[in-house]
Amino acid sequence: MIEIALSRRSFLQKSLAASVGLSTLPFLPSFSEPRRDGMRFGLVTYEWGKDWDLPTLIANCEKTGVLGVELRTQHAHGVETNLNAAQREEVKKRFADSPVNCLGYGSNYEYHSPDPAKLKENIEGTKAYIKLCHDIGATGLKVKPNAMPKDVSPEKTIAQIGASFNEVGKYAQDYGQLIRVEVHGTTTQELPVMKQIFDQVTESNVKICWNCNAEDLLPPGLEANFHSVKKWFGDTVHVREFNVGDYPYPQLFKLFKEMNYSGWILLEARTQPADRIAALKEQLELFEGLVVGSK
Repeated sequence: MIEIALSRRSFLQKSLAASVGLSTLPFLPSFSEPRRDGMRFGLVTYEWGKDWDLPTLIANCEKTGVLGVELRTQHAHGVETNLNAAQREEVKKRFADSPVNCLGYGSNYEYHSPDPAKLKENIEGTKAYIKLCHDIGATGLKVKPNAMPKDVSPEKTIAQIGASFNEVGKYAQDYGQLIRVEVHGTTTQELPVMKQIFDQVTESNVKICWNCNAEDLLPPGLEANFHSVKKWFGDTVHVREFNVGDYPYPQLFKLFKEMNYSGWILLEARTQPADRIAALKEQLELFEGLVVGSK
């Protein structure tokens, strides 16, 4: 069943490439589905899925119609690098037999430390989880910059982060995986800094995951910050609850619509509702309203 599914995806990717021309086709991991018109809604297991084991997580996503998931490290689903080959194949099969897409894995690997041993540890850990993502049929690994050490020049740290992205990105290409860089961390989540980092990124499978931070609104403002980095956007975006806080989601969705963005909008929820199934359904409805409103 898995081989048939993968063959169909491969056929669709080749057909899509033939229809639009290879030069216009974005980087596609070997296990990714072809890009579709319009944005789709998924879940990061940050708070609302952290205590669901894998069968429960998949079942709850099916119940709500939220059909994409980014797994998070150290959560109850237990998808970690200690899984053996048979266990990895079982995870892959569970998703292959479900309408829920395993988009990838949300790691905490970061590359700003001035300690060479810590930097190496993060890079080698990243590579191990890239292999895991490949083995479970996912499409990429989320990583992040997380800080700018005070005793190191910003230019040196930015160069180190960029070089690290290139190293793990090159490794990930052999496994058909994206490196999804979450806009994250003290100072590094400011879009001008993220742009400086990506100006040094050379690997085409290293992409930005927009994270809906308050810093997005700093001068020169959301629209200018958005356009400054949009050429590096990948296939995932992190959002918070649409009805909590004052982030300008209607404006953001219009910006995505203008660039014909066709990726996953992933809910990284922070609240703790009593009924998470109902809450997920509510967020899906709000998402659909934002999509309609952006047209």
